[in-house]
Amino acid sequence: MSHREEARGRPRTRWRDYVSRLAWERIWDPPGRAGGSVWGEGRVVGILQRNWRDYVVTFPHRDGTQSRNSQRILAVPWDRRIPKIRISTQQAEALQDHRVVVRIDSWESTSLYPNGHSVRVLGRAGELETEVQTILIENCIHVSPFSDAQLREMPVNSPERPWRMDPGQVSERRDLRESHLVFSIDPRGCEDVDDTMSVRTLASGELLELGVHIADVTHFVKEGSLTNLEARTRATTYYLADRRYDMLPAVLSADLCSLLGGVDRYAMSVLWELDAHTLAVNKVWFGRTVIRSSYQLHYELAQALLNGEQADVPELAELGAEEKDAKLAQLVDALEMLTRVARHFRAQRDRGGALELEGVEVRAQLDEERNITALVPRQPLEVHETVAECMIYANHWVARKIQETFPHQALLRRHPLPRPEFFSELVDSAKAGGFTIDTRTNKALADSLDRAVDPEDPLVNRLLRMLATTAMPQALYFSTGLEAQEQYYHYGLALDRYTHFTSPIRRYADIMVHRLLTAAIEVEKGAEPSRAIASHKELEEMAQHINNKNLAAKRAQKLSTVLFQCLYFKERDPQTDERCTADAIIYSIRDNGVLVFVPEYGVKGPVYLKNREGQVVSAGLDGSCEWQSGSVRRHSDHITTTSGSNSSTFKMFDHITVRISVRSTPYHADSLNLEVISNKPHRGAEPQQPRTQGRSRLVQEVVRQAEEASLHAQEKAARRPKLSREEREYQQSKTPNLYSLLEEVRELALMDVETAAQVCATTA
Repeated sequence: MSHREEARGRPRTRWRDYVSRLAWERIWDPPGRAGGSVWGEGRVVGILQRNWRDYVVTFPHRDGTQSRNSQRILAVPWDRRIPKIRISTQQAEALQDHRVVVRIDSWESTSLYPNGHSVRVLGRAGELETEVQTILIENCIHVSPFSDAQLREMPVNSPERPWRMDPGQVSERRDLRESHLVFSIDPRGCEDVDDTMSVRTLASGELLELGVHIADVTHFVKEGSLTNLEARTRATTYYLADRRYDMLPAVLSADLCSLLGGVDRYAMSVLWELDAHTLAVNKVWFGRTVIRSSYQLHYELAQALLNGEQADVPELAELGAEEKDAKLAQLVDALEMLTRVARHFRAQRDRGGALELEGVEVRAQLDEERNITALVPRQPLEVHETVAECMIYANHWVARKIQETFPHQALLRRHPLPRPEFFSELVDSAKAGGFTIDTRTNKALADSLDRAVDPEDPLVNRLLRMLATTAMPQALYFSTGLEAQEQYYHYGLALDRYTHFTSPIRRYADIMVHRLLTAAIEVEKGAEPSRAIASHKELEEMAQHINNKNLAAKRAQKLSTVLFQCLYFKERDPQTDERCTADAIIYSIRDNGVLVFVPEYGVKGPVYLKNREGQVVSAGLDGSCEWQSGSVRRHSDHITTTSGSNSSTFKMFDHITVRISVRSTPYHADSLNLEVISNKPHRGAEPQQPRTQGRSRLVQEVVRQAEEASLHAQEKAARRPKLSREEREYQQSKTPNLYSLLEEVRELALMDVETAAQVCATTA
């Protein structure tokens, strides 16, 4: 809201006071603290750009001081950083405890609160659909259904009118359908298959050919089309805990662009000819192809085949025993060759300082209707790294190609060097655990993280890598025309040039790169690009737009995960429900508590050892904890509480037992509260193999509860008087709203009659 303050001429001291008060509340109010965040006081000195957007607010309960007929109400924004917004409406009582979208109209210099009007009602606070829509709006994510005009641009593929390849297109492309064994490896149930791979021997085994084949989205999505405009606006597919919002219509994302098994598809391919012994690159080919994927594997199946385990490959189920064994052996041989090549690529990057980072990463399981049915923490498999290395390699070579062809008009992706002070928490935490982390270079950091291993607890190294990930700046898209070449470097991947080419179904940046690669291929053939290349300034503006949308997508995904975690625990009694008790590991020491990670649910948060009343956590001989009067003392690697003659110590990387509950407010997002109940590990906890059942059940259980609550709400709504369409949509008059009109009347009433008449005449 700082832009509002300067624009409206509010006294700088008033705004400074507000920021100071807000900062103080965020620092010292434990329920509002985000573990590890640092807050401070600042002062607005100028406005660079207005950030007009909608806000989600909740209408508070009426108290005895307010008239039931009062048309003004101070609505509370969902975002704690935003001050209350004064709304004029006649539906305030009907909308109590509802989430409402509002827009700000004005902000008088003499008022603490801006004036706004309501736009639409999202629903009752706390309901699943209401909270999901709140997250989207608060992150400026607008994903309306694709319009009829956009859908009319789509090709048709139905039983009555099956889609077929254009013979002219096939003749212009390199046909790999008979010559290459192409396959994909994705999460189980994946439908939007962006990438496939192939590997084969050449020249009597002296050469290898590695292929990465990517969905040719640009064949279907033309520049200037309505579909392209919508994809450009969205910039990415948005993944939430229980759903996703596709960047492209389903006929493309899940069908004609998706490189599904057993069907002919257009692709953009990169083929490397490698020395079979040294794996050095002899030559590389870029171009449009026609492929037919023979196998659509999921990660677990591919890993089982690599491990030599018995596994059923669906594509081989109907074959005879002899043919099945031959084809299975061919597939396993291809997977083993691919793994060998990927290990070589990884070793090359490791020598350059590539980092292996860690996040609280979960994958979504989809049902037959493409709904996410579970969140499962990702279990590390070598095949994950195999696929990732092939995609990284393709992205790197495409980046080289487009940058060398268009030195000032290429879209690349860079990862800036982290600022040294951002590593302080990582360095301190590692030191407390007896490890030394060197952050001078990415190579030094990677090597020291590899050495920071506790053989008795693999979670220690995982946590340190999480802290390293947190210290990293965001990787960003940029135009090569506006950055010096030394700024192209990707710190995390240890590559001099990098871009995104391998996921055009899900990322608009990849579509732009595909078009640049197509133009580069045309230039290589001696032809002029079929379309003009965007200037470096236009490219940079687009890069900034995509960066902003990617950041919003990440925030929304994180908030969505937290929402489901809170909904999962909200209806459970933390005192009696065993699912509310879990094992946690301490990864940072604070003045009045510790930060912990709960591997079972992927939760990170603070555990306070001292409360506002001055009581501290005291642990008994059996480890059970209770609150008693006492003091707390922080050390570099542990924190000690003292109560009477009893002293309790909580050390870095200790496993403790926590109780999980939900801290709710009627106005803002719920948050999880972690309370230590024992300074010993949770009974039955297995740190080496974090349990995943809780996370697998989490989304399913929350969705079931939401469906039951929805049915109950419908029955209750049937007994209430219904609002008209106008009341539901607007809840009040449009701009100028009733409040602003009343303010004008008030001001006119204070004027003498002659002056008031002149003002009215001027306004009219």
